Amino acid sequence: MIARSNEAKALGIGMGQPFYQIRPLVDRGQVTVFSANFALYGDLSRRVMATLRSLVPGIEVYSIDEAFFDLRGMAEPLDELGRTIGRTIRRNVGIPVSIGIAPTKTLAKIASKLAKQYPRLNGCCYMHREEDITKVLRKFPLQEVWGIGRRHGRMFDRMGLRTAQQFVELPQEWVRARMGVTGLRTWSELQGAECISFEHMPPRKQQITISRSFPHEIYTLEELDRIVAEFASMCAEKLRGEGSVCCEVQSYLLTNRHREDQPQRYETSLQLLPESTNSTLEIVRQARIALRQVFQPGYGYKKAGVILSQITPATGMQRSLFAGDSHEKQARLMKVLDTVNKSYGKGKVVVAAQGTEPFRMNREHLSPRYTTSWDELLVVKA
Repeated sequence: MIARSNEAKALGIGMGQPFYQIRPLVDRGQVTVFSANFALYGDLSRRVMATLRSLVPGIEVYSIDEAFFDLRGMAEPLDELGRTIGRTIRRNVGIPVSIGIAPTKTLAKIASKLAKQYPRLNGCCYMHREEDITKVLRKFPLQEVWGIGRRHGRMFDRMGLRTAQQFVELPQEWVRARMGVTGLRTWSELQGAECISFEHMPPRKQQITISRSFPHEIYTLEELDRIVAEFASMCAEKLRGEGSVCCEVQSYLLTNRHREDQPQRYETSLQLLPESTNSTLEIVRQARIALRQVFQPGYGYKKAGVILSQITPATGMQRSLFAGDSHEKQARLMKVLDTVNKSYGKGKVVVAAQGTEPFRMNREHLSPRYTTSWDELLVVKA
C-alpha cells in the first residue's frame, strides 16, 4: 500500500503492506483498492497548485501533493485565511487538503499533520503562540518530525528520546556535533527560528529516478533489458525538460522480498559518463551496460530502476576537447524526438532497445482519468 485513508489505517493496514495480505478485506467489501493513476494525480496536482497561486503571494511546490506558501504581509486572522484556501481548493478541484500555518517550514509541517488528525480544526491548524508550540512539541513524536531521518531516529530511540520537545531541549553543541548543520537547522526551526528559506523558484533536481514494480517476477535479461531501456529513456526526457545534463547513470534490480521461498538479491551498478549529457541514446546505452553488470541468472526480479545523478545545468556545460560536433547533432536529434512525442503522444518514437511494447504496470484496479481523457469523463445522470 502506497497511501491509505484514515479508515484503512483504522483497519490495521500498514504502509507498504503487500496487496495479497489484505485481499480478504477487499473480498468482504471492507476496503476499496485503486491502482496508481499518474495522469490523474499529476493533473489534480497542477490544479491544486494553480488555485494556490491565485490565492497567496508566493508558492513553493515541494512534491506532487505538497507545497509551502508564503503568507508574510497577509492580514490576520491567518487561520481563517487557511480555511478559505482549503474550501476554495475543495470547490475548484474536489479534493480535501490539510493546511498548517506556523513561523517555520518544520513547524508548518507539524501543524499540517495536526490539521489532518483533528477534524475540529476544519482543515487548518494555525500554530504561532510560543505556549501552543511547546504544548504540541511535548506530545509530537520525534520520529515524525521533518528532517529526522531513520538513522537519527534509531539513535534517539536508544537514548530514550521520544518527543520533539525532548529534542529541542538538547544542547545546541550536542546537536551540531551529532547531527551536523542539517540537524541543527531542524532543532532551530522547532524553536521558531526560520532556517530553511522559502524557494520562489523550484530548486534543480539532484537526482532523477524512474522505477517500477512488475506484475510478476522476471527471470530473463532480454525482458529486463527492454524495461530498463524504457526507464532510462523516460529519465532522459525528464532531464531535458529540466534543462539539465548528468554524468552518472545507475541501474538497479530487486527481487521480491515478500517471497521467502525464493533467493533474495539487490544489486546496483553506477556508470560514470566521460562527458555530461542528456541524450537518450547515451543514457540508455549506459543504463543497459549497468544492467548487465548486476543481472544474475536464476533470480526472479520484481523491481528495476534507473537513476540519473551528478546533474548540472545544460548551459555552460564543460565540453571535452575531443568531442567534435557530436554534441550538436545529438542536441538536434533530441529536440526532434521530444517535439514528435509531444505532438503525437508519448512513446511514438523510441530507441530500438525499448522494443515495440511499452512496459505496463499491474493496474487491475485503475480508476478512470476523469480530467485528462475525453473517453473517461465522469458521467452524471439527473
